[in-house]
Amino acid sequence: MTAARRRFSQEFKDELCQEVISTSKPIKSVAETYGVGAETLRNWMRKYRQTHGSVEEELTVSERARLKELERENRELRAETAFLKKASAYFAREQR
Repeated sequence: MTAARRRFSQEFKDELCQEVISTSKPIKSVAETYGVGAETLRNWMRKYRQTHGSVEEELTVSERARLKELERENRELRAETAFLKKASAYFAREQR
């Protein structure tokens, strides 16, 4: 026995798409909040962007440079964290 297919109004779909865009929440998070499948919402987002144009603005040169710098810093911090986790595990074993 299969469940009946649910239908959603276009207004509801647009509201969810606007929430994803305005809050920058992940699609999966918004979909779970409203009880909709993540792939379904992703498809709605694709159609919304086609009909309403790209709502997201292009990054300026300075914003791109800042983003690149932050991504580099993020990689370095992740590497340092991984190293410290390994070092703490090593010294924890040494003391036993």
